[in-house]
Amino acid sequence: MITSIFSKSKPINFIIVAVLVIFVFVTTYYNQLFYDFSSALSMLSKLGVVLFLIFLLDFIVSKNKLTQNNSYAIMVLGLLFFMFPGAMRYSDLLFAGLFNLFALRRLINLHSKIDIKKKLFDAAFWIGLAALFYFWSILFFALVIVALIYYSQNDLKNVIIPFVGLLTILILFVAFNILFHDTFFKPDDFNRFSSLDLTPYNTKSSIIKLTVLATLHIWILVYFFRIIPDKNKKLKPTYFIIAWASIIAVLVAIIAPEKNGSEFIFLFVPFSIMMANYVEVISERWFKEVFVALLIITPLLTLLL
Repeated sequence: MITSIFSKSKPINFIIVAVLVIFVFVTTYYNQLFYDFSSALSMLSKLGVVLFLIFLLDFIVSKNKLTQNNSYAIMVLGLLFFMFPGAMRYSDLLFAGLFNLFALRRLINLHSKIDIKKKLFDAAFWIGLAALFYFWSILFFALVIVALIYYSQNDLKNVIIPFVGLLTILILFVAFNILFHDTFFKPDDFNRFSSLDLTPYNTKSSIIKLTVLATLHIWILVYFFRIIPDKNKKLKPTYFIIAWASIIAVLVAIIAPEKNGSEFIFLFVPFSIMMANYVEVISERWFKEVFVALLIITPLLTLLL
């Protein structure tokens, strides 16, 4: 039933997902929303970023024909926010996730073979900007390297340009520090923490959520790599980039200094695209519903624990 609603790309589908996300956000952060004006403004800005992220994903998927004419990607994204509402809590992670999506958009657009240099620069620039908000976003620069392998491995200029994009961010960052702090770098600019301590996940709710997410991700990732050779030749590199983005996102989550669910936000977009590709080819409707039901039942089940 649910998958049939999203089987066609319609504006109402975005509204449905937006309403779900708003409901989850309000019920999760009710106290902060109504604490005082500044707190409400801060929380509403975070909600705005989340809704824009959903809209942008829908735009990228439809424009680049990453799925068939459906809204499964934003459906999955909305359900992931339902499963991990903590992903909407921290503005630095939200902005880092948004900027990484901007970068992914530019890398996906490389399949047009138009303005390759500009797109490589933009992708590196956005990743560098994301790293200012959440340092480990810099790992997504590996996606630019992957893109270079597929699109520009024999062009030295294209190899250099992404590093120029990162250098541009560094120059702007130093200029900002000089202008506002009268120094090139502040001591806390180099405090880059990571942690491999997984004990925060040692709760019933976390174990259930992560088991479902990990199982679905591995299942879909294996399927995705298997079917990529059958995809449109023009889009094959795009699908490889998306798959590798999901793998890097898992790595970022593993080394994240804070393990509270928000670290999975970087996985949401590539996972949503990959799962949408999987769901749309399942012929048995009941099997489609099982995958979606898992994402719905899991957060509801954890509320009872």
